Amino acid sequence: MIALLTGRIAYKSPDHIILDVNGVGYRVLIPFSTYYELPEEGLVSLHIHTNVREDAIQLFGFRTRLEKSFFQMLISVTGIGPKMARDILSNIQPAALSHALSQGDIHKLSAIPGIGKKTAERLILELKDKVGKLEIPDTLQTGSREIPAGDVVDDVVSALLNLGYKEPQVRKALGGLDASGGGGVEELLKQALKMLMK
Repeated sequence: MIALLTGRIAYKSPDHIILDVNGVGYRVLIPFSTYYELPEEGLVSLHIHTNVREDAIQLFGFRTRLEKSFFQMLISVTGIGPKMARDILSNIQPAALSHALSQGDIHKLSAIPGIGKKTAERLILELKDKVGKLEIPDTLQTGSREIPAGDVVDDVVSALLNLGYKEPQVRKALGGLDASGGGGVEELLKQALKMLMK
């Protein structure tokens, strides 16, 4: 079973890459979080989960072991397949997912596209105890706060992504800002740009 691949990026798209390992091209499915962390070209290493089906062998790749651990934990839940697990990790960072599961935050989990209330309840029921056993670095727990919710912030995120900033940079910049105090898009955008330019 393939657990790790190191090679050069031959092709990169938001949902998969082709990794050239000594002349052999491996198609590796990835979440958005991994996509944004990968360079456009060059040598990379990915932690791999090999999913064997009757009609295919699929490789799922992750930039960190923590993401891979969360993926494997998610697919252990009844009704959660590899594609849905990848989609979940594309929409929420591991630290925020861990917090939502441990706190039983149905609202945050059901806000993830494709996850309804019943699925959110099942995730909490089956993973609440397991998530506590995963080792999440303190730097992630304190540094990966979720972007504040709201239409204003959505507009700011969109503007920053259009300016060429990567999603992890945007998350880091907006994670510590308070959007609840008003000020609108322009004010929050100014604050975020100040943080990004430090």
